Amino acid sequence: MTLISVTILTGFLGAGKTTLLKRVLHEAHGHKYAVIENEFGEENIDNDILVSDGEETIVQMSNGCICCSIRDDLRTTLTMLAAKRHDGTLDFDRVFIETTGLADPGPVVQTFFMDEEIVANYHLDAVITLVDAKHAEQQLDERPEARRQVGFADRIFISKADLVSEASRQRLIARLRKMNPRAGVETAHFGDVPLDNVLNVQGFNLNAVLDIYPEEDNHGHCHHEHGHCEHDHHHDDVSSFVYRAEKPFDPARLERFLGAVVQVHGPQMLRYKGVLNMQGTDRKVIFQGVHQVMGSDLGPTWAVDERRESRMVFIGVSLPRDILEAALDQSLA
Repeated sequence: MTLISVTILTGFLGAGKTTLLKRVLHEAHGHKYAVIENEFGEENIDNDILVSDGEETIVQMSNGCICCSIRDDLRTTLTMLAAKRHDGTLDFDRVFIETTGLADPGPVVQTFFMDEEIVANYHLDAVITLVDAKHAEQQLDERPEARRQVGFADRIFISKADLVSEASRQRLIARLRKMNPRAGVETAHFGDVPLDNVLNVQGFNLNAVLDIYPEEDNHGHCHHEHGHCEHDHHHDDVSSFVYRAEKPFDPARLERFLGAVVQVHGPQMLRYKGVLNMQGTDRKVIFQGVHQVMGSDLGPTWAVDERRESRMVFIGVSLPRDILEAALDQSLA
């Protein structure tokens, strides 16, 4: 059975999540979507409701898309949708979950790793975060949820960029990349983004390429033509660091370290991912985690002429970088 692909759409209040979603739903893409909303707000996805099942709050739109609101909790809603798809009551092949503007995406993401029934039916593709260019600086300064939404993202779209200067936009991009060096950052004008940048992102695919943007090197320096960081005056509690090592890891030592670090710092660790050079195997080991949930898999064989370098990126809240780096150094063979 093919797993149902899921995209989580998050972003602070007024960032344009619904605008982006409407754009995706009305595109001629040949897919049938189910949209799960935390609540039906003033700005409802669509008014051309054809079928309303009072019991389940499911609405079917004229283009075949389905909308429903989260009932008791996300798990119940997902289980109900999968059952209706299985018995032929509903026809859809992808799910969008639009979180509330004040939501921390963490618990939503964890649902797709912790629950066996959800894992059996769904595959989490990506977390897409919208950031409102006009209000982003203030929101990121004042609201921890806004910073976590950036930390969890696989793709970040900046909305309302036409309302700020180019210098402000560049400053915002630099800040976002410092917080999350593995998410692509693009501008979305009134939700107008290429569908390929929203679908099939493979943010949680263990074998997907680990993209780390050059803003952040192993020592946390950022590279700009003028030789200084304009964004250094923001001390965001959500930040990232990249760890690199040419020596291979000792598997037992690394497993002990990761087990211990997840116990202590798991709640602060938003996303972490790595391609590892492990002693005793010619294949790459790929691992990733969300909070305390972690998984790893054997990847492709290292190419003959390829530099065998472990690369890991950690994104979290007030992570003790020095302690983590020292422990990683001690886990090398």
